[in-house]
Amino acid sequence: MTDVPDPAPFPHPRATRAAGQQTRRALLDVAARLFEGRGKPAVSAAEIAREAGVFPSQVTYYFGTKEALFVEAACRSMLHTAAEVERAGAAARSPRDYVRAVVDAALAAPALLTFLEAALLVRTRPELAPRVRETFERLHVEGERAVAENLAARGWEIRAEPAAEARGYWASIFGVALERAPQAQDVGTASAEAAVELILNLYTDPDRLAFNGPP
Repeated sequence: MTDVPDPAPFPHPRATRAAGQQTRRALLDVAARLFEGRGKPAVSAAEIAREAGVFPSQVTYYFGTKEALFVEAACRSMLHTAAEVERAGAAARSPRDYVRAVVDAALAAPALLTFLEAALLVRTRPELAPRVRETFERLHVEGERAVAENLAARGWEIRAEPAAEARGYWASIFGVALERAPQAQDVGTASAEAAVELILNLYTDPDRLAFNGPP
C-alpha cells in the first residue's frame, strides 16, 4: 500500500494574523517614507509594494486603494510626530524655551505637510474622512494631556484652558506649514516666530515663569 503523506497543516490563526500585521506595517512604513519624500501623485502602489517586498495585490487587500493607504500612512506618521514633539519640549526650563522647542520640532517634521495633504484629499474622498477626523481628535486630546501635565509638574500658569491651548498650538502649526509650502524660507521663519509669540501669549507671564526641578 502506498504511503500517503500527511496533509500540510493549516497555519495557526495567530501566526496568520501576525504575518498580516507585519505586512501591513511594512506597507505603512514604506508608504510614509515615499509619500513624505515625493508626495502622493509621484508614488505608485506598485512602487510601494516593491519597496515593501510584497505583491501589489496586497496593497489592495489591506487598504483597498492607494488613497486609503496614503491617508492611513499620513495619519499614523502625524501621531508619531506629535509624540516626538512632546519629547522635544521635555528638557525646557521655561515656557518660552518649551514653546520654541515644540514649534521647531513640529515644523521640521516631514509628516506635517503629508498629513495636511491627506486632510485636503478627503474633501473629494469623504469615505476616508473618519480617519483624518480621528487623528485631529487624538492630536487635541494628547495635546491637552501634555499641557495639563506640564502645568502640574512645572508650576506654570496659562490664561486659557489646556484644551484651548492644545488646539491653538496645532492650528498655528498647520497654518505656518501651509504658508511655508509655496513660499520662501524667510516667510516661513517669520510666521514660525509669530506662532511662538501667539502661543506664548496664552501663558500668564512667559518671561518670568521658570522651572528649577525635574519635570
